[in-house]
Amino acid sequence: MNHRNTTDASRLLLRGFPSHVELQGLLSPLLLSMYLLTLLGNITIIFLICSSVQLRQAPMYFFLCHIALTDVGFTSTITPKTLKNLLSRDKTISSWGCLIQMFFYVSFGNSDSFLLASMAWDRYVAICQPLHYSVLMSRKRCLQLAAVSWGIPMVHSLLYTLLISRFSFCGEREIPHFFCDVWPLLDITCSDTRVIEMLTVTEGVVVVLGPFVLIVISYIYIFYTIMRIPSASGKRKAFSTCGSHMSMVVLFYGSVSWVYFKPHSKKPDHKDMVAAVLYTVVTPMLNPFIYSFRNSEVKTALQRVIKQHFH
Repeated sequence: MNHRNTTDASRLLLRGFPSHVELQGLLSPLLLSMYLLTLLGNITIIFLICSSVQLRQAPMYFFLCHIALTDVGFTSTITPKTLKNLLSRDKTISSWGCLIQMFFYVSFGNSDSFLLASMAWDRYVAICQPLHYSVLMSRKRCLQLAAVSWGIPMVHSLLYTLLISRFSFCGEREIPHFFCDVWPLLDITCSDTRVIEMLTVTEGVVVVLGPFVLIVISYIYIFYTIMRIPSASGKRKAFSTCGSHMSMVVLFYGSVSWVYFKPHSKKPDHKDMVAAVLYTVVTPMLNPFIYSFRNSEVKTALQRVIKQHFH
Protein backbone atom coordinates (compact mmCIF):
# COMPACT_ATOMS: atom_id res chain seq x y z
CA MET A 1 0.00 0.00 0.00
CA ASN A 2 1.33 3.41 -0.94
CA HIS A 3 2.22 5.23 2.28
CA ARG A 4 1.74 8.63 0.68
CA ASN A 5 -1.92 7.87 0.00
CA THR A 6 -2.63 6.27 3.37
CA THR A 7 -2.64 7.76 6.83
CA ASP A 8 -3.87 6.98 10.31
CA ALA A 9 -6.56 9.59 10.56
CA SER A 10 -6.64 11.75 13.65
CA ARG A 11 -9.68 13.66 12.32
CA LEU A 12 -12.54 12.62 10.06
CA LEU A 13 -15.01 14.85 8.25
CA LEU A 14 -18.75 14.27 8.47
CA ARG A 15 -20.32 15.36 5.20
CA GLY A 16 -23.74 15.78 6.82
CA PHE A 17 -26.85 16.94 5.02
CA PRO A 18 -27.05 18.63 1.59
CA SER A 19 -25.46 22.06 1.92
CA HIS A 20 -28.44 24.28 1.14
CA VAL A 21 -28.46 27.34 3.39
CA GLU A 22 -32.26 27.43 3.70
CA LEU A 23 -32.32 23.72 4.56
CA GLN A 24 -29.64 24.13 7.22
CA GLY A 25 -31.67 26.93 8.82
CA LEU A 26 -34.74 24.71 9.07
CA LEU A 27 -32.97 21.54 10.18
CA SER A 28 -31.30 22.93 13.31
CA PRO A 29 -34.45 24.08 15.17
CA LEU A 30 -36.40 21.05 13.87
CA LEU A 31 -33.84 18.53 15.09
CA LEU A 32 -33.43 20.35 18.40
CA SER A 33 -37.20 20.37 18.99
CA MET A 34 -37.52 16.67 18.17
CA TYR A 35 -34.53 15.81 20.37
CA LEU A 36 -35.94 17.69 23.37
CA LEU A 37 -39.34 16.09 22.82
CA THR A 38 -37.66 12.66 22.65
CA LEU A 39 -35.90 13.25 25.96
CA LEU A 40 -39.07 14.58 27.61
CA GLY A 41 -41.29 11.73 26.41
CA ASN A 42 -38.93 8.84 27.13
CA ILE A 43 -37.64 10.13 30.47
CA THR A 44 -41.28 10.67 31.54
CA ILE A 45 -42.07 7.05 30.62
CA ILE A 46 -39.06 5.78 32.58
CA PHE A 47 -40.04 7.86 35.60
CA LEU A 48 -43.69 6.77 35.52
CA ILE A 49 -42.88 3.07 35.22
CA CYS A 50 -40.19 3.17 37.90
CA SER A 51 -42.43 5.11 40.31
CA SER A 52 -45.45 2.80 39.89
CA VAL A 53 -45.29 -0.64 41.50
CA GLN A 54 -48.12 -1.90 39.29
CA LEU A 55 -46.41 -0.84 36.06
CA ARG A 56 -42.94 -1.86 37.22
CA GLN A 57 -44.05 -5.45 37.90
CA ALA A 58 -45.81 -5.91 34.54
CA PRO A 59 -43.47 -7.49 31.92
CA MET A 60 -44.84 -5.29 29.12
CA TYR A 61 -43.94 -2.09 30.97
CA PHE A 62 -40.66 -3.56 32.17
CA PHE A 63 -39.56 -3.93 28.53
CA LEU A 64 -41.09 -0.57 27.60
CA CYS A 65 -38.92 1.11 30.26
CA HIS A 66 -35.83 -0.48 28.70
CA ILE A 67 -36.91 0.61 25.21
CA ALA A 68 -37.34 4.17 26.45
CA LEU A 69 -33.82 4.00 27.91
CA THR A 70 -32.34 2.72 24.63
CA ASP A 71 -34.20 5.43 22.69
CA VAL A 72 -32.69 8.14 24.90
CA GLY A 73 -29.20 6.69 24.41
CA PHE A 74 -29.74 6.02 20.70
CA THR A 75 -30.80 9.54 19.75
CA SER A 76 -28.34 11.17 22.19
CA THR A 77 -25.50 9.36 20.42
CA ILE A 78 -26.40 11.02 17.10
CA THR A 79 -28.36 14.25 17.53
CA PRO A 80 -26.09 16.50 19.67
CA LYS A 81 -23.12 16.02 17.32
CA THR A 82 -25.37 16.52 14.29
CA LEU A 83 -26.69 19.79 15.75
CA LYS A 84 -23.15 20.97 16.47
CA ASN A 85 -22.13 20.27 12.88
CA LEU A 86 -25.16 22.13 11.53
CA LEU A 87 -24.40 25.19 13.66
CA SER A 88 -20.61 25.16 13.22
CA ARG A 89 -18.21 25.34 10.32
CA ASP A 90 -16.08 22.66 11.92
CA LYS A 91 -17.67 19.37 10.85
CA THR A 92 -14.77 17.15 11.89
CA ILE A 93 -14.77 14.39 14.46
CA SER A 94 -11.79 12.60 15.97
CA SER A 95 -11.21 9.05 14.85
CA TRP A 96 -11.76 7.75 18.38
CA GLY A 97 -14.81 9.95 18.80
CA CYS A 98 -16.19 8.45 15.59
CA LEU A 99 -15.56 4.90 16.83
CA ILE A 100 -17.23 5.66 20.17
CA GLN A 101 -20.26 7.11 18.38
CA MET A 102 -20.45 4.06 16.12
CA PHE A 103 -20.17 1.68 19.09
CA PHE A 104 -23.07 3.24 21.00
CA TYR A 105 -25.15 3.72 17.84
CA VAL A 106 -24.88 0.05 16.85
CA SER A 107 -25.29 -1.16 20.42
CA PHE A 108 -28.39 0.92 21.25
CA GLY A 109 -29.95 0.27 17.83
CA ASN A 110 -29.64 -3.51 18.15
CA SER A 111 -30.79 -3.43 21.78
CA ASP A 112 -33.95 -1.70 20.56
CA SER A 113 -34.48 -4.54 18.09
CA PHE A 114 -33.98 -7.25 20.72
CA LEU A 115 -36.32 -5.49 23.16
CA LEU A 116 -39.03 -5.23 20.50
CA ALA A 117 -38.64 -8.99 20.02
CA SER A 118 -38.93 -9.51 23.80
CA MET A 119 -42.16 -7.51 23.80
CA ALA A 120 -43.46 -9.61 20.88
CA TRP A 121 -42.72 -12.73 22.91
CA ASP A 122 -44.56 -11.21 25.86
CA ARG A 123 -47.63 -10.51 23.67
CA TYR A 124 -47.46 -14.06 22.26
CA VAL A 125 -47.47 -15.62 25.72
CA ALA A 126 -50.25 -13.29 26.96
CA ILE A 127 -52.57 -14.13 24.03
CA CYS A 128 -51.58 -17.67 23.02
CA GLN A 129 -50.51 -19.12 26.39
CA PRO A 130 -52.47 -17.07 28.97
CA LEU A 131 -52.67 -19.88 31.56
CA HIS A 132 -48.86 -20.14 31.63
CA TYR A 133 -48.18 -16.41 31.49
CA SER A 134 -47.05 -15.99 35.11
CA VAL A 135 -44.56 -18.85 34.71
CA LEU A 136 -43.24 -18.06 31.22
CA MET A 137 -42.96 -14.33 31.93
CA SER A 138 -41.66 -14.48 35.50
CA ARG A 139 -39.44 -11.76 36.90
CA LYS A 140 -36.40 -13.98 36.36
CA ARG A 141 -37.33 -14.57 32.70
CA CYS A 142 -37.81 -10.84 32.09
CA LEU A 143 -34.40 -10.10 33.59
CA GLN A 144 -32.83 -12.80 31.40
CA LEU A 145 -34.43 -11.35 28.25
CA ALA A 146 -33.30 -7.85 29.21
CA ALA A 147 -29.74 -9.08 29.84
CA VAL A 148 -29.66 -10.75 26.41
CA SER A 149 -31.13 -7.61 24.79
CA TRP A 150 -28.32 -5.48 26.20
CA GLY A 151 -25.47 -8.01 26.20
CA ILE A 152 -25.52 -9.47 22.67
CA PRO A 153 -25.75 -6.04 20.92
CA MET A 154 -22.92 -4.72 23.08
CA VAL A 155 -20.61 -7.63 22.17
CA HIS A 156 -21.69 -7.34 18.51
CA SER A 157 -20.92 -3.61 18.48
CA LEU A 158 -17.60 -4.04 20.29
CA LEU A 159 -16.49 -6.61 17.71
CA TYR A 160 -17.08 -4.21 14.80
CA THR A 161 -15.54 -1.28 16.68
CA LEU A 162 -12.33 -3.19 17.42
CA LEU A 163 -12.02 -4.34 13.80
CA ILE A 164 -12.56 -0.85 12.36
CA SER A 165 -10.19 0.71 14.92
CA ARG A 166 -7.33 -1.06 13.09
CA PHE A 167 -8.24 0.47 9.71
CA SER A 168 -6.45 3.31 7.95
CA PHE A 169 -8.32 5.97 5.99
CA CYS A 170 -7.57 7.54 2.62
CA GLY A 171 -7.73 10.88 0.88
CA GLU A 172 -9.88 13.58 2.44
CA ARG A 173 -11.32 11.09 4.95
CA GLU A 174 -14.84 12.45 4.37
CA ILE A 175 -17.61 10.24 5.76
CA PRO A 176 -20.62 10.36 3.39
CA HIS A 177 -23.15 10.60 6.23
CA PHE A 178 -24.16 12.82 9.16
CA PHE A 179 -22.91 10.29 11.76
CA CYS A 180 -20.41 7.44 12.02
CA ASP A 181 -21.88 4.15 10.84
CA VAL A 182 -20.17 0.92 9.77
CA TRP A 183 -20.71 1.11 6.00
CA PRO A 184 -19.80 4.80 5.57
CA LEU A 185 -16.53 4.09 7.40
CA LEU A 186 -15.85 1.09 5.19
CA ASP A 187 -16.35 3.33 2.15
CA ILE A 188 -13.38 5.54 3.04
CA THR A 189 -10.91 3.00 4.37
CA CYS A 190 -7.77 1.91 2.54
CA SER A 191 -7.53 -1.31 4.55
CA ASP A 192 -8.64 -4.78 3.54
CA THR A 193 -12.32 -5.06 4.49
CA ARG A 194 -12.96 -8.68 3.46
CA VAL A 195 -13.10 -9.98 7.06
CA ILE A 196 -15.60 -7.40 8.31
CA GLU A 197 -17.71 -7.69 5.15
CA MET A 198 -17.90 -11.46 5.60
CA LEU A 199 -18.76 -10.91 9.26
CA THR A 200 -21.51 -8.50 8.24
CA VAL A 201 -23.27 -11.01 5.99
CA THR A 202 -23.00 -13.83 8.56
CA GLU A 203 -23.01 -12.76 12.20
CA GLY A 204 -24.44 -9.35 11.36
CA VAL A 205 -27.45 -10.77 9.52
CA VAL A 206 -28.21 -13.14 12.42
CA VAL A 207 -28.05 -10.36 15.03
CA VAL A 208 -30.09 -7.89 12.98
CA LEU A 209 -32.65 -10.22 11.36
CA GLY A 210 -32.94 -12.72 14.23
CA PRO A 211 -35.18 -10.50 16.41
CA PHE A 212 -37.26 -9.51 13.38
CA VAL A 213 -37.88 -13.16 12.46
CA LEU A 214 -38.93 -13.85 16.07
CA ILE A 215 -41.37 -10.92 15.91
CA VAL A 216 -42.89 -12.17 12.64
CA ILE A 217 -43.29 -15.74 13.95
CA SER A 218 -44.83 -14.46 17.21
CA TYR A 219 -47.40 -12.39 15.34
CA ILE A 220 -48.30 -15.26 13.00
CA TYR A 221 -49.30 -17.28 16.07
CA ILE A 222 -50.97 -14.26 17.66
CA PHE A 223 -53.13 -13.54 14.60
CA TYR A 224 -54.04 -17.21 14.28
CA THR A 225 -55.13 -17.31 17.93
CA ILE A 226 -57.06 -14.05 17.69
CA MET A 227 -58.97 -15.18 14.60
CA ARG A 228 -60.19 -18.20 16.56
CA ILE A 229 -61.81 -15.97 19.20
CA PRO A 230 -65.57 -16.23 18.57
CA SER A 231 -66.68 -12.75 19.65
CA ALA A 232 -65.92 -9.54 17.75
CA SER A 233 -65.34 -7.65 21.01
CA GLY A 234 -62.80 -10.28 22.07
CA LYS A 235 -60.96 -9.91 18.77
CA ARG A 236 -60.87 -6.10 19.13
CA LYS A 237 -59.58 -6.32 22.70
CA ALA A 238 -56.82 -8.75 21.70
CA PHE A 239 -55.81 -6.64 18.68
CA SER A 240 -55.73 -3.49 20.83
CA THR A 241 -53.03 -5.00 23.04
CA CYS A 242 -50.80 -5.52 19.99
CA GLY A 243 -51.55 -2.46 17.84
CA SER A 244 -49.13 -0.06 19.50
CA HIS A 245 -46.30 -2.57 19.52
CA MET A 246 -46.88 -3.32 15.83
CA SER A 247 -46.72 0.42 15.07
CA MET A 248 -43.31 0.63 16.78
CA VAL A 249 -42.06 -2.41 14.84
CA VAL A 250 -43.24 -1.02 11.49
CA LEU A 251 -41.68 2.40 12.15
CA PHE A 252 -38.36 0.97 13.29
CA TYR A 253 -37.86 -1.85 10.78
CA GLY A 254 -39.43 0.06 7.89
CA SER A 255 -36.87 2.86 8.03
CA VAL A 256 -33.97 0.55 8.91
CA SER A 257 -34.81 -1.73 5.98
CA TRP A 258 -34.70 1.19 3.56
CA VAL A 259 -31.16 2.05 4.63
CA TYR A 260 -29.58 -1.36 5.22
CA PHE A 261 -31.46 -3.91 3.12
CA LYS A 262 -31.10 -2.35 -0.31
CA PRO A 263 -28.04 -2.22 -2.63
CA HIS A 264 -25.31 -0.24 -0.90
CA SER A 265 -24.27 3.09 -2.41
CA LYS A 266 -21.16 5.09 -1.51
CA LYS A 267 -23.12 8.26 -2.24
CA PRO A 268 -26.37 8.14 -0.23
CA ASP A 269 -29.18 10.26 -1.70
CA HIS A 270 -31.75 12.45 0.04
CA LYS A 271 -34.09 9.50 0.61
CA ASP A 272 -31.36 7.64 2.51
CA MET A 273 -30.80 10.70 4.70
CA VAL A 274 -34.53 11.05 5.39
CA ALA A 275 -34.77 7.35 6.32
CA ALA A 276 -31.74 7.69 8.63
CA VAL A 277 -33.31 10.70 10.36
CA LEU A 278 -36.55 8.74 10.65
CA TYR A 279 -35.09 5.85 12.65
CA THR A 280 -32.47 7.84 14.61
CA VAL A 281 -34.62 10.84 15.60
CA VAL A 282 -38.30 10.54 14.65
CA THR A 283 -38.98 6.96 15.81
CA PRO A 284 -37.50 7.45 19.32
CA MET A 285 -39.59 10.64 19.60
CA LEU A 286 -42.85 8.93 18.58
CA ASN A 287 -42.49 5.74 20.63
CA PRO A 288 -43.68 7.20 23.96
CA PHE A 289 -46.75 8.72 22.33
CA ILE A 290 -47.60 5.66 20.24
CA TYR A 291 -47.23 3.07 22.97
CA SER A 292 -47.60 4.76 26.33
CA PHE A 293 -49.60 7.96 26.42
CA ARG A 294 -52.50 6.24 24.63
CA ASN A 295 -52.52 3.58 27.37
CA SER A 296 -55.02 4.00 30.21
CA GLU A 297 -52.64 2.56 32.83
CA VAL A 298 -49.89 5.01 31.89
CA LYS A 299 -52.39 7.91 31.87
CA THR A 300 -53.55 6.89 35.35
CA ALA A 301 -49.96 6.79 36.60
CA LEU A 302 -49.29 10.22 35.04
CA GLN A 303 -52.40 11.72 36.65
CA ARG A 304 -51.39 10.28 40.02
CA VAL A 305 -47.89 11.77 39.76
CA ILE A 306 -49.30 15.17 38.74
CA LYS A 307 -51.71 15.16 41.70
CA GLN A 308 -48.95 14.17 44.12
CA HIS A 309 -46.40 16.75 43.01
CA PHE A 310 -48.34 19.62 41.43
CA HIS A 311 -51.79 19.66 43.05
